[in-house]
Amino acid sequence: MIFHRTLSHRAIGWFGIAVAGAALLPMPAAAQQWPAKPIRMIVPYSAGGGADNAARILAQRLGTTLRAPVVIENRPGASGIIGAQAVAKADPDGYTMLYDASTFAVNPLLRKMPFDPAADLMPVSLVLTVPNILVVPSKGPAADFKAFVARARVQPDKVSFASYGAGSPAHLAGELLNREARIGMLHVPYKGGAPALADVIGGQVDAYFANAGSALGYVQSGQLKALAVTSRRRMAALPEVPTVAESGFPNFEVLEWNGVFVPKGTAQPIVDRLASEIQAAVRDPETRARLVKSGADPVGGTPIEFTTFIAGQTQRWAQLIKTNKITAD
Repeated sequence: MIFHRTLSHRAIGWFGIAVAGAALLPMPAAAQQWPAKPIRMIVPYSAGGGADNAARILAQRLGTTLRAPVVIENRPGASGIIGAQAVAKADPDGYTMLYDASTFAVNPLLRKMPFDPAADLMPVSLVLTVPNILVVPSKGPAADFKAFVARARVQPDKVSFASYGAGSPAHLAGELLNREARIGMLHVPYKGGAPALADVIGGQVDAYFANAGSALGYVQSGQLKALAVTSRRRMAALPEVPTVAESGFPNFEVLEWNGVFVPKGTAQPIVDRLASEIQAAVRDPETRARLVKSGADPVGGTPIEFTTFIAGQTQRWAQLIKTNKITAD
């Protein structure tokens, strides 16, 4: 896929997502018995990436507390749209859920969607936020972040950066750095975080704003070099790595997020039960420790809070998309 920096004219007002008010209706018998069989958790990204890793941690905990297996199903492609569409078209019976990431809030700004996220999916709960780590090959030419930016300035369009799809946080982080540093890195999209990481390790691409959950181990083992992190504060796991903000770009902050959705029409008691179990999961000491170890900040929350959060994310990235004239064709 070739990424062009030309302004998209697609509408951006989709993000007023509403949570169904089905709580006032009598509880269906199926909802009272839920769950009575295994639950599919569709991850619309490749196995081994940050979202996939976190989803597996959450699924293990939910399987225990719900007393029903929660089975991960990876359906990567089209920046998460293929997997999300599968959930949007699934029966709203509580047995199919979507574990999506930040791209969910951006895709409608860049693409003609084959479904309507607001009409077809219900936000259940924000699960976590996580910073990105700007990583480069361990034997790459950049000694540090400032040297990397300097090289990108003198060699416009010759310094490349990977992402797991147009509109992904990895892509938007690169575009944000292009804007703030006035450089012109070339975007190279992949179908998932795992293949992007593999090509950075192999030197086929120069850099990647990787999800901390997927990249931290490679940095700690020396297979990748970390130049900066995208959060306001340094990561506890990488205290020696500076933030982009402290390296000369004070307005720079990018946090990826993961959250759970279900098909619209799912009984509200099921939605509320699932949100409650997710909140309990991110408070559980063992589950929380595993997520924190991966570089994530466990959050949790209600469907209404998650809906409001998505709206804010969409509005924020819409401004960058307009400024940088970004579109995916």
